[in-house]
This record gives sequence, C-alpha cells and structure tokens, in this order.
Amino acid sequence: MKTSFSLALLLLGFSVGAQAQEPVSLAHGSVPGEPHHHLKIENEYVRVYYVEVPPHENTLLHQHDHDYIYVSLGPSDVVNAILNKPEIHLQLKDGETHFTRGGFAHVARNLADTPFRNITIELLNPQGEARNRCEKVIDGRLNDCQSSGASTLPADSPLKFIARAIAVKPLFQTDRVYLKSFSISLPQTYGEPDSQHPQLLVVENKSEAKVEFAGETSQSLQGAEVLWLDPRTKWKIVTPGGQTTSRFLLLEFKEDVAAKKL
Repeated sequence: MKTSFSLALLLLGFSVGAQAQEPVSLAHGSVPGEPHHHLKIENEYVRVYYVEVPPHENTLLHQHDHDYIYVSLGPSDVVNAILNKPEIHLQLKDGETHFTRGGFAHVARNLADTPFRNITIELLNPQGEARNRCEKVIDGRLNDCQSSGASTLPADSPLKFIARAIAVKPLFQTDRVYLKSFSISLPQTYGEPDSQHPQLLVVENKSEAKVEFAGETSQSLQGAEVLWLDPRTKWKIVTPGGQTTSRFLLLEFKEDVAAKKL
C-alpha cells in the first residue's frame, strides 16, 4: 500500500510538472492570457499588446501562433528563450522594430535594471513574402528604400534644416501589410485622404501626437499608445513640434502591397 501511494504521488508530481511547462496563450476576446501582455486592440486583422516585464523578471512560457511585429519602447536587454531551441541574447535600441514568424513558444527574461517594454502586433492573416525596405526588420538585404529626409538632398541645399525635422521612410512590407516610420520635429499635419485601407498608428517612446477626425473630434496619444484608423473615417495626425520630436509608425493593411511605393 505504501509503495502504491508513493508511486501515485510520483506520477502526480510528473503530471503537475508537465502541466507547468505547457505554454499559455496570449489574451484574446474574453480569454485572459500571459499577464505581461496587455491586449489593447483586437479585430479581424490584428491583436495589439502593450508588453511590460519588470526588471529581472520573466514572462510565462507563452505561445505565438501568428506572425508578429514588435516595436521596442526604450533600450532593452533580454533573453529570448524559445522552447526546445538555444537561447538568444537580444540588446535592443529604442524604437527598434522586427518581424517574427509565428508558430513557437518562448519566455522573455529581462536582464536589465529597467522594465522591458514593447508593442507587439500579432498579424492574424497569413503574411506571405516579407521583405525589408529601409531598415532591417528581418534578416536580409534592403529593398526599394525611397525615403524623405536630409540625406536625400544636396549638401548645400537650403532645405536641409526642414528635411532634418521631417523624415518619412518605408521600413518593411509583406504581401498583406506595409510599415512606414515618421520622425517629425515641427508642428505638422499628416493625412491620407485617399487611403482605402485600415491602418494602425503606433506612437513611439517619449513621443506624442494628436489624431483629428472629421466632425471636429480628436484623440491625443502619448508614447506606447496605439490607435486603429478606419478608412471610412477621415483622419489626420497632428504633431506638436517645439522641443518635442514625434516618432510614430503607420502599419497599413491591404490584400497586396507588393507594388506599394512611398
């Protein structure tokens, strides 16, 4: 009897241990998920999470079923521990942006004395081919980098000052999305009145912007905040200028962006 009882306890211990290693999902709908991933937007295109891991803490082992883009909010020093693969040490710069294929589980371990923060954008539809434009969002060469900024002007151009204050460039695209970045140090208004596609606005770390909608309504956004822009609602993004440089990303969703140019 004693042997049977001990064996039962041992089997129970193995069972509990195995369950503890099962990856948890990310939050979706009314279903809670990995507690460091805070769901901000969910629709037919995306699930967008604000991620924050305190200093020297870890996420739970969690599953990424979909391809995703992440944007670093501040510098970070983390270990990406993918289940059944060697660990990867990542040192990310503020604003660094990457695309990752889904279908894996991992733990993120924060090695720094500051919080590890990012915006994670899960792309719910198959993305097809992915390629860089002006930055290495994935491994591989740059393609079709047509940006606007001081580097595109002659050295003696009187427009250099303005160009340094307003920089727009395409970062990355797949068959279904197109990502571009903005860095604006002047009071400016940006809009796309002819856009027929939804877009996701991501305001980067230590930045701010205001989105004005038709009908004289508006919404002010700070760093690390996101907003879904519906093409049926006309909008424009207003930056404050002054001592503030506004950095933000626009992620456009469409059926095929293979021929998209800036």
